[in-house]
Amino acid sequence: MDRLLQFLLRTFVRRGTFRVTTARGTTFTFGDGTGTPVSVRFTTPSAEWGILLDPELKFGESYMNGTFVVEQGTIADVLAIALGQGSEVPYWARPQALLRYWRRRLDQFNPRKRSCRNVAHHYDLDGRLYSLFLDADRQYSCAYFGGPDATLDDAQLAKKRHLAAKLLLSPADFGKDLRVLDIGCGWGGLGLYLAETGGATVTGVTLSQEQHAIANSRAGERGLSARARFLLQDYRDVPGPFDRIVSVGMFEHVGVNHFDTFFKKCAQLLADDGVMVLHSIGRSEGPGITNPWIAKYIFPGGYIPALSEVLPYIEKAGLLVTDIEILRLHYAETLKAWRERFLAHREEVERIYDRRFVRMWEFYLAASEMSFREQNMMNFQIQLTKRQGVVPMTRDYIAREEQRLRGVEGQSRPPLRLAGE
Repeated sequence: MDRLLQFLLRTFVRRGTFRVTTARGTTFTFGDGTGTPVSVRFTTPSAEWGILLDPELKFGESYMNGTFVVEQGTIADVLAIALGQGSEVPYWARPQALLRYWRRRLDQFNPRKRSCRNVAHHYDLDGRLYSLFLDADRQYSCAYFGGPDATLDDAQLAKKRHLAAKLLLSPADFGKDLRVLDIGCGWGGLGLYLAETGGATVTGVTLSQEQHAIANSRAGERGLSARARFLLQDYRDVPGPFDRIVSVGMFEHVGVNHFDTFFKKCAQLLADDGVMVLHSIGRSEGPGITNPWIAKYIFPGGYIPALSEVLPYIEKAGLLVTDIEILRLHYAETLKAWRERFLAHREEVERIYDRRFVRMWEFYLAASEMSFREQNMMNFQIQLTKRQGVVPMTRDYIAREEQRLRGVEGQSRPPLRLAGE
């Protein structure tokens, strides 16, 4: 077994300094000797077999279960080496990846009941968990870092401002209160910003009972219940029309089978002079599959789409693409901040759940960060309309709108609080 493990890992790990101790006590070193050295140890032969037979699934499971131990460095350092080899999947695991690609439509079949179960699996966890590592506004999506000194709270506020600017909410331009639909509203932070700072009337929808309750509670606390209401409802059942539609971090849960339904519904809900902005994680290298460990333990039914998969359904729905922006390392920095905050509170998370849960979430946050930092994951923001002349001809208006919104924030911005306060 030791020789087989040595042979396969040597063919895969060609960069970095990666020291492995087997369950029998034999130590091997792989890579070219560069970078931060890491040392790991297998505690059982079954963990070694798991890594060899199904590394995409068993790597995370063995770390969760404590049968793969990091002795030097962190699991983030290990994943930086593993995902920095130029190949997402070791060559011996490619047949399994191909089989998973063939069955991805079955795995991503998300009718209404299944969508509710999938959302509850991740978003209806103990609310204290998210308060420990998110920003004060509970933004659970990619932040927008304007500079190296930006804090997580700064970057999440900048993300909301950037999206609001692309939605063109200025009353001077339209002379009416705009009706905004927020598909996948989370804990209500973006919707409350659009209502309070943008002056819009917002309807947010979520399938998470926890998010629904907290979002409405926050609206009430800030006196915004008349302008921002949050519904426990599937986007497929929402009546329209709306002047603006925004969706942030929700499209990853739609599933490739339902792209057609999503964009046709958005086209139906969007007013003829309306604007929509879709913010989603994306792939830069074409269609793929959801990592099986992520699908099993973190986001069942989820899938990160490639732009080449999304654009045909936009065209088919009769929507016009008026702007696309690619955010590359912004999510890597967001995830790094989340991971550091999470680990700073690991003892508290262990009291809420257990040590295995802590390792599971550490692996999730680290693997997600390194997929953006070492591979070709990104975020895209797509602006959509139904007619050509709805948005300005150049992108100058985005900076102007952001400046206007900064001024409004200065008048109404509440003091920052921890996310759980």
